[in-house]
This record gives sequence, structure tokens and C-alpha cells, in this order.
Amino acid sequence: MFHISIKQDDYLTYILEDRENNSRLEVVPEKGGIITAWKLNGQDIFYLDKERFKNPQLSVRGGNPILFPICGNLPDDIFAYGGKEYQLKQHGFARDLPWEVASQSTDEAAEIVLTLTSNEETLSVYPFEFELSFTYQLVGNRLIIKQQYHNKSNQVMPFSAGFHPYFWCQDKNSLDLDIPASEYTNKAGDKTFPFSGELDYNQDEIDIAFKKITADTASFVNHTRNIKVSLKYSELFSTLVFWTLKGKNYICLEPWSAPRNGLNTGEKITNLEPNTSCEGYFEIKVSNV
Repeated sequence: MFHISIKQDDYLTYILEDRENNSRLEVVPEKGGIITAWKLNGQDIFYLDKERFKNPQLSVRGGNPILFPICGNLPDDIFAYGGKEYQLKQHGFARDLPWEVASQSTDEAAEIVLTLTSNEETLSVYPFEFELSFTYQLVGNRLIIKQQYHNKSNQVMPFSAGFHPYFWCQDKNSLDLDIPASEYTNKAGDKTFPFSGELDYNQDEIDIAFKKITADTASFVNHTRNIKVSLKYSELFSTLVFWTLKGKNYICLEPWSAPRNGLNTGEKITNLEPNTSCEGYFEIKVSNV
């Protein structure tokens, strides 16, 4: 029922399949450990800008990028720590670096385990030794991502982590959002607005953060495609971000462990003790409506 194969496109790509349920996932370890595609019963769940993906000078727009050790951007890209300043670009470096394939399994799911370890490049912008281990599991209509964050340094390691899934969506006005919050803040974080489930998709850009979520699930129904996409996330994730651009066929509903600039402000940041680990869980389920 479960199957894993490899193909060589622009990058070496691992294909995870649940053939009985017509579910297919594509993972590119060397390009930020990213999931680039998920097709379920012939429908694309994720959007991917393939031309940007081919250009190593551009950030990926599509799939499910990994955010670490920050979510969002920092003012002037500066992280201040221990009397020094470090340059950390938007969303951190995990989405750009090559990850290693640690193991594969087809016993109870189509499963692949990827790891990322600190090196000279990461230490120059983020002075902590770490190891990340992410387990991708494809089972029917569910994509499960189990995460382990390990601080290998001898000092407390502050970080935030998250995901930036691009959900394929053509008619945004056909969406019904179910986000467990009654308010959101703008990108600058200086204004708060009430939320009742409606957004104005005629804006050039929507970039908002729900920092007071009240449940570990969120979802949206796409009536044009007759599907419901449900997100479930562990308590590590404190914030949901919604982002989209006018005229683009995607929406992003992103679980973050801390809001923008948390690494400097300390707001909801995770402070991991030396030589300890913490875990995260993120699941996406797609069903018919």
C-alpha cells in the first residue's frame, strides 16, 4: 500500500505514496527539506511556483517550507544576543539548506525522516549548535510532520519554528475560514482588528497574525473544489499567520511557535535548555465536503 521512490528533476526528489488511497507526496531534502507537492485523488493540495523553485537565488513560493530559527522577519534582519548582532534573514535558514535523509519506512505509512545539523554557516548567523529531526508521514488523506528540536550547545537556545504551507486555491471568495481566534494583528503588529471569519481578498496583500488562538485546530472549506483542509498542531505553536497576494492562486495558513520578531522581544519564544530536546506536531487532513 505504501511506497517510496526517487526521481531526479532539478533536485533529487523523494516520492511518498499511499497507492490504495491515491495520495502522493514529493519531498526535496537538499532544498530545505521541503515538501513541494501533494496530490490527493488527482487534486493538487499545494501550490508551487516552479520557475522560482528552479532559481536558487529566489526564495521558494509553494509547497510547505520549514521556518527555523525564526518565523517572519526581524527589524533590519538583526538578531541581538550576548552583546553581539547577527544577520538572520526572513524565516531563517532551514528552508534553504540541504537536509539529510536519515531513514525511510513503508510499514505503517510512507515515511521519511530528515535531519538538519548546525554547521559553520549557521553558527555565523545563529550561535547555537542544534539538530532538527523531522518525520514526514503520508497516510491516506493525512500528512503528518513530527518534529524534534535538539539543543546541542552548552547555553540556552532561543528559537521559533513553523511552517509556511501554500494551499492551492483559485477562487478565494469561495472559502469559508474556521480560525480559532476573534482578532488579528497587522504585519507591523501595531494594530488589532476583530475577526469573524471574513477577509477582503481584493486587497493587494493580506499578511495578518492570529496571536490569541483558542484551539489546536483550524480549517477552511474550498467550495469551488468541494474540499475541506484541516490543520492540527501541538502546543508548541502559539500563532497562526494568514498570507496571500491578490491574483495568486494560493493562500497560506501557517502555524508559528512565536510571532514575528519573537527572537528579539522574547514573546512566546521557546528557550531550550542545553542538551535537551522538545517536540512539535503538525498535521494536515484533506476531506471532501
